[in-house]
Amino acid sequence: MPSRSLKREELHIAGIVVHAYPESVQRVAETIERIPGAEVHAVSRDGKLVVTLEAPTSREVAARIESIQKLDAVLSASLVYQHNEALQAMMEEVPHEAHKA
Repeated sequence: MPSRSLKREELHIAGIVVHAYPESVQRVAETIERIPGAEVHAVSRDGKLVVTLEAPTSREVAARIESIQKLDAVLSASLVYQHNEALQAMMEEVPHEAHKA
């Protein structure tokens, strides 16, 4: 039986929308991509970016959002979605049959 003192490893996933000055949106996207666990999924000409963040704790997710908010040319970074799961559960393979309706 596992010790209760062992911390359960988790994976936190957050979806955020970032608004930046349109003329700087590409530079902002490149900077965000260098943040550990960050991925830019979409960039619009009007300065909106769709970003996901993965981190081991909710505090780390919050810290990464705060660092994005402080980037030059960023107007705002808003949390849209956040989910956490035991890391072990996230690594389990889902049988193909489970996908059938």
